[in-house]
Amino acid sequence: MLTPAEADQLIGQHLQCLPIESLPLAQCAGAVLRENIYAERDQPPYDRVAMDGVALDSHAVSAGRRSFRIQATQAAGDAPLTLDTRQGALLLSAGRRLRAPEIAIAASAGMARIRVASQPMLAVISTGNELVEPGEPVLAHQVRRSNAYAVVSALRAHGFQRVADDHIRDDAEELRERLHFHLETHDVLVLSGGVSMGRFDLVPQVLGELGVRTIFHKVAQRPGKPLWFGVAPSGAAVFGLPGNPVSTLVCLTRFVLPALRGSLGQSPQPAQRMALAAPVTVTPPLTHFLPVRLEQDDWGREWAVPAPTNGSGDFTGLAGTEGFVELPPGPNTYAKGFVTRLFRWS
Repeated sequence: MLTPAEADQLIGQHLQCLPIESLPLAQCAGAVLRENIYAERDQPPYDRVAMDGVALDSHAVSAGRRSFRIQATQAAGDAPLTLDTRQGALLLSAGRRLRAPEIAIAASAGMARIRVASQPMLAVISTGNELVEPGEPVLAHQVRRSNAYAVVSALRAHGFQRVADDHIRDDAEELRERLHFHLETHDVLVLSGGVSMGRFDLVPQVLGELGVRTIFHKVAQRPGKPLWFGVAPSGAAVFGLPGNPVSTLVCLTRFVLPALRGSLGQSPQPAQRMALAAPVTVTPPLTHFLPVRLEQDDWGREWAVPAPTNGSGDFTGLAGTEGFVELPPGPNTYAKGFVTRLFRWS
């Protein structure tokens, strides 16, 4: 089986980069910038002093120095000694996600429209005869359709707004018809369920009949081992996430969201690393994703407190967790203080 890192590489090689569109500045919040933005003019644009006072060398003050020589005086209306920003200077590089500060910078540069990555058309699809919508009567042998709501919520929280939602029963003909429609009308499909080895796990078979090429099936990890990824003739990417709720959220956070950000041309987020607050034993020879809470000690240092769930179906155990850490395959015991990568839910 692939390692998670190898799965990352294969997904990145096959996920298409989304096209560029020019939008009015007011519509660009949350979008990913696909052009560089340069200073329209010097900043400040005219000679001015922002505030009365005395400027000191902060490094020298911190080092204990208390006696300073006056180097210059800047009076209101005097020619500026220095500029913060020169005309033509690079203000924002392509690949940044446009938050409020970046929008303000673009406006200050006179950009009425900017070029950004087009939003992908996403379809979130849950499969299974046992799933019942919230609010509808539910029998003892049925379960609520919760995964789709979690996936849609996570996608929208990360700035993806064009998200459709569908539920398909474990029926080959119905799967074939609905998946064919979604493959023709969407850039990315995110499925939950139907990718394991059971008799009614029909998704890989039906996708194959529709011409979707399997890139990989199964990753050496726990939870989320049955993860499936493929590409349709149209170029649409398909993520088949295991149906157990913890597996679904872990695979979404670990693989799908980073891949979607990459398809937007967004600069990779720096890996966040965190130390374990308690020892953890990993038995199987699989990469282990462990939910954690974050707590600070008396010195203000943040630690990852293990919060294991009672299996991959225990989604209630994720309440209060910040995300999960990735631990190398076992068998091994990782001591308190072991530093590893943290993946946040949001």
